[in-house]
Amino acid sequence: MPARQPPRGGTAASFAPPIMEARRWLDGIEFPPDRPLLNVSQAAPMDPPPAALRQAIAEAALNDPGAHLYGPVLGLPELRAEIADQWSTAYGGAIRPEQVAITQGCNQAFCAAVSAIAAAGDEVILPTPWYFNHKMWLDMAGVRAVPLSTGANLLPEVQRAAALITPRTRAIVLVTPNNPTGLEYPAGLVAEVLTLCRNHGIALILDETYRDFDGRDGAPHRLFADPDWGDTLIQLYSFSKAYRLTGHRVGALVAAEPIVAEVEKFLDTVAICANQLGQRAALWGLRNLAAWKADDRAEILARRTAVETGFAALPGWELMGAGAFFAWARHPFALDATTLARRLVAEAGVLLLPGAMFLPEADPGSRDQLRIAFANIDRPGLRTLFERLAAFRP
Repeated sequence: MPARQPPRGGTAASFAPPIMEARRWLDGIEFPPDRPLLNVSQAAPMDPPPAALRQAIAEAALNDPGAHLYGPVLGLPELRAEIADQWSTAYGGAIRPEQVAITQGCNQAFCAAVSAIAAAGDEVILPTPWYFNHKMWLDMAGVRAVPLSTGANLLPEVQRAAALITPRTRAIVLVTPNNPTGLEYPAGLVAEVLTLCRNHGIALILDETYRDFDGRDGAPHRLFADPDWGDTLIQLYSFSKAYRLTGHRVGALVAAEPIVAEVEKFLDTVAICANQLGQRAALWGLRNLAAWKADDRAEILARRTAVETGFAALPGWELMGAGAFFAWARHPFALDATTLARRLVAEAGVLLLPGAMFLPEADPGSRDQLRIAFANIDRPGLRTLFERLAAFRP
């Protein structure tokens, strides 16, 4: 009998999920009661949605038969209309419900967007450090991820991006506030990238998963105020972070109607429709949780301040970026960041991610840079984190 052939599909072109890999570092390690694990590896909220939202979900599950059936592929009409209305107001632009698609989380929105505009052999420009799931999907789809190095300030440079554009380029991707660095991209920079993309006839995919935790007041950019935004812009959004709906998998994509029509093909094939209870929860949250969300944002911003204070007092370490749920830092030790991250688990009870999970293999930042996701650790916990990092000796 011939031996089974090894996996040869698109997934074989990519790497193992970094979060799952890091969790395997915990195998066989016991954390004593007086030094429990501090898990700062993942940004997903660990607390449940607020009680009022959970009640709304329960009532929908009990009393709304449609919550258990297939729904429209592009999402609940009421949710699409609410997003169009609220986004139009927030950004000072004009967005129609027909330009909104509801997805199974923001990762699926990215996959759908890439599938709508790119094919195997095409190229998409990703600033580095990149969000690893974006790189993974491009690998699986046979689309070449072209790294755009951001240098010491972690901000993409328009001139450097322009030099990377080729006839095969289909999009530039920006994530702001950024995962993994936390940086909030200046509105002027985002506008310049949009102009660059428009001039070259390519898309700007703007992932705003962490928009609700931006430290700036008001709209973070004015792209939707441009009446012709749809010729270039594809915006992605997540309800997972804003309303703690991670398990319900609800995201959104905003784009011109021809793009949405292509996205519908993708969504119908991979999921048929987004989670029905999750969509109802997202709609209820949009209509009822503005004050709660503002309080949650204030707490995350206070934790960012605590992170900045902690790094300022940490000898030898350099905080390169912080915002939304993340801090990106350079460590002072001779050992590489991946080795350090693994040793911190056993020797300090800290699980964080090394820069190598977010950077091309040859990038020098993979040796000494790290990501800390601080949204799930309160301010006393952050003090403990910095005490453990300060006490670590390689």
